[in-house]
Amino acid sequence: MSEKGPIVYAFDKKTGQGERKKMIKTMNFQKEVSTKLTKGLLDLIILQFVSTQPMHGYQIITKIRKNFGVYFGPSTVYPLLNTLEKKGLVKSEWNMNTERPRKVYSLTSNGQDMLNFTEESLNLICRKIGTQTNTETMESSAQSAVAILAKKGQQSHLELQIH
Repeated sequence: MSEKGPIVYAFDKKTGQGERKKMIKTMNFQKEVSTKLTKGLLDLIILQFVSTQPMHGYQIITKIRKNFGVYFGPSTVYPLLNTLEKKGLVKSEWNMNTERPRKVYSLTSNGQDMLNFTEESLNLICRKIGTQTNTETMESSAQSAVAILAKKGQQSHLELQIH
């Protein structure tokens, strides 16, 4: 019951179940797509995170979970960090100033170059899949793609420019 009277639901008993199932199916599909995108862009997400501040592995794991609602454990994140380090995209240093020594990762200039290249690549992909000529629609699609890499409430290094 609200101040204005009883709460009325948009579904009656006959059609309500079908609509509810359809909504749940849509939400599950959206979660599946979001998870796939996050998995596919995990290396770039990590680069974006360490571009804002140096982070240790556990910080990265918790930040991914907090921002994307997807859990990637140590067996996924640490090997990926090692690969990124071998490629010269991140560098690591041991922080011995804490209670427990931690390996802290930060972005290299090559890593920043990769993020810049990613911005251009995402722009191109969004242009190619955007069959509409409506700039607003393309801009929205591009911003949605980059939102995966950006921290909520913080301006990303990967802002898209649609011309």
